[in-house]
Amino acid sequence: MLTLNEERRMLVESIREIAENEFAEDAGTWQGAKPWPNLELLADRGYLGISLPEAYGGGGLSEFDAILMEETVGRVCPDTAYALPDMGASRAIAMFGSDAVKERSLPPVCAGEDHVAIAISEPEAGSDVPSMNTRVEERDGDLVLNGEKIWVSGVDEASAAVVWTKFPEGLGTLVLDLDAPGVEIGEHFTNMFGHTQTQFFMNDVVVPEEHVLTRGPDAFKAQLKALNWERLGNAALSNSAAMCVFDMALEYAQQREQFDQPIGDFQGIEWKLADMAKKIQTSRNQMYAAASAAERAGGVPDRLSTHIANLWSGEILEEVASEALQIHGANGYQQGHPIEYFYRFARSRRIAAGTDEIQKNTIARVLKEDGLPSLV
Repeated sequence: MLTLNEERRMLVESIREIAENEFAEDAGTWQGAKPWPNLELLADRGYLGISLPEAYGGGGLSEFDAILMEETVGRVCPDTAYALPDMGASRAIAMFGSDAVKERSLPPVCAGEDHVAIAISEPEAGSDVPSMNTRVEERDGDLVLNGEKIWVSGVDEASAAVVWTKFPEGLGTLVLDLDAPGVEIGEHFTNMFGHTQTQFFMNDVVVPEEHVLTRGPDAFKAQLKALNWERLGNAALSNSAAMCVFDMALEYAQQREQFDQPIGDFQGIEWKLADMAKKIQTSRNQMYAAASAAERAGGVPDRLSTHIANLWSGEILEEVASEALQIHGANGYQQGHPIEYFYRFARSRRIAAGTDEIQKNTIARVLKEDGLPSLV
């Protein structure tokens, strides 16, 4: 298991204290709503956006520190961990944005007052990013955006979105103001977890040059650096949610009595708990190894270890959540129970940031190119 230096140990302890004292009571009750009070509290304590630049209200710490925070918060309240801004669209803005777009977008995010969505999927292009139809054309010196995005989370709460698009020279990304002329909000969908996802259209939207994040022949590769940190963030979220439901299952097994003894004393339940813990710990170790390697490599996540961490953690979360529900029995199966809620959340982790199948395809491609890495 990971050994933290003194500074990081104090960081984790401080965040854990906040989460346990402030977030535990409402954990599992948000039902798809964004936990704005928790984000505002973290902002007031100086912990929101801890890996975003200090110049724009962030904490200026590393992505690894953000991973530790996400895991610590998520063990108590996965909804709050899901809403942390460090690993999604804000990460791309911090890495590639102009001073103007960073000044506009990041301070309200770090203050817990705004959200930036990320828009990749289209009706005919999900994981097949090169097939997307959204594109930018240059007309009379302006950048003009047309296209359609779907399954975009958090549009109702966001002022802007990082949009993946095609430029004349290839794939790239830009920051789109969602209230810009030509942006049309379409249908809203409610997914299995209760989150709202939105379709929107871009009709001859003029995008300022300073809103471009990445373009050119190396743009896609550059953006993958931010996307791979998002995948490690997804792994931290999945692992933390697995710990959350495990903790609930362990407590319930020790309190619930049948046949004059706690059900946790039956060997069948003991084996479930042991298998759940085994899976969670191996998944956490894979994530720590990937994040540590990325930190040593100057902040560049490795494709193989990142995809394995994301894939494995999503699979483990669903398995652990299922067993936690089984331990709770009929109690956990009722709508409104935290276990039932997080079981639905668990299923989303095998789709977000690339389906299991896409993750496996990428892993296989890397293996065919480079094989399994050695220690040296």
